[in-house]
Amino acid sequence: MASKLLRRFRPTTVRRQRGPGPPEEPPEIAELADDTEGLSLRLSGTLSLSEDSLGSEESDGAEGRCIEELNTHPLLTQQLREMWSTTQDQSLPIRLTFEVTEANVVRDTHTKYVMYTIYLLHSGQYDPSPAFISCRYSDLERLKKSLRSRYPDEMSSVSFPHKRLHKNFTAETIAKRSRAFEQFLCYVSSVPTLRQSPEFLGFFYLRDMQKAQHHTCTGLYQLALPLWMNCWRLQEKLCPVGTATHRLLVLAGLVVCHQEMDALADAQAFSERAIALFRDVQEQNVPFLIAFLQAHVQLSWRVGVDKRSSEATLRRLQEAGHATHNAPTLKEMLIKETNRMTT
Repeated sequence: MASKLLRRFRPTTVRRQRGPGPPEEPPEIAELADDTEGLSLRLSGTLSLSEDSLGSEESDGAEGRCIEELNTHPLLTQQLREMWSTTQDQSLPIRLTFEVTEANVVRDTHTKYVMYTIYLLHSGQYDPSPAFISCRYSDLERLKKSLRSRYPDEMSSVSFPHKRLHKNFTAETIAKRSRAFEQFLCYVSSVPTLRQSPEFLGFFYLRDMQKAQHHTCTGLYQLALPLWMNCWRLQEKLCPVGTATHRLLVLAGLVVCHQEMDALADAQAFSERAIALFRDVQEQNVPFLIAFLQAHVQLSWRVGVDKRSSEATLRRLQEAGHATHNAPTLKEMLIKETNRMTT
């Protein structure tokens, strides 16, 4: 099946020189660098295509019908490096690899769409903690439009696949779009202005943060914990060192969930990471810091770890006039701060 799919592709060319006038819209394939051989390599790679007939009588109780599944190929990072070496801007380093590993055609009562699973990996090295997102074409298109509206110069030459009226659900179209999405995200993540933008960061983790916060507030810690963990992994890969607000919120969620599930050593470790993060930022949210310090003192005592440094910091805060007794707990701060800061 894969060989038949590959034979349906025709080589395309990219016009590297444009005359006067506004930039042309990219072709349907919408790749940052056209490479027929690379396209064949990508299609022999990790992408798995399937149809999920949710709400369809044809499913006969099955969760989905397989359209196409291709074997794993270990050279995607090398391929992306070679692709970038041929681009005009040689100053853009590759530090992240984006892989569309799964594409599910979902059909519900009123609509039909493709849900893409995209993994984020550190390039050129083994990544023991990959993170992922699930999104539709329309989600990525909104990201592109918001970035192009706010950063027209940086986004002027970025290509993106056009909408199509027909054949949106063929294996060929999905495979082409998957590779285009990978290259689009690789480019955006390599431009510091775009990578640090609220639009780009929010696209990856804000929605999961809000879901995790809701589960945490309602006591569904087992549902919240995987969401907090994935948010943390996404932030570890995407966020610059100085971006602390959302990372502290996620660390608060991790501490609360692990503590409520009696994973005290993990809760203590994440509280320690949060306190270390406070040392790296200039603007201090003192009530949040106090909540982390109190949680760290309690957890360190319960797991038998030295807590004197946090106790000393609490004393200094109290001497400076900050109320440390009867202060809001970390869970209370999480509920308040997540509602305020993720809007």
